[in-house]
Amino acid sequence: MGRSVNMANATLNKVIDDFRKLPWTRRSMSLTLSKQMTEAKSRSDFRRAKRATLNLRRGTVKKGTVKDLYKDLELDD
Repeated sequence: MGRSVNMANATLNKVIDDFRKLPWTRRSMSLTLSKQMTEAKSRSDFRRAKRATLNLRRGTVKKGTVKDLYKDLELDD
């Protein structure tokens, strides 16, 4: 496992180094796209949370323990 962690670190370091070598306009564009993707994911997460809250209020979600979940899964077979 130690070797794969070292390889992952080496790969990440190479990506960071390569990114730093890009011209400023490319780095800026990359950061802008990254920010837009993060914001889109945040909006998506917000919509999912809002939907989950609504479903909870409606009573359309099941609540229980992990044991209850396993029981429900066994009933579905």
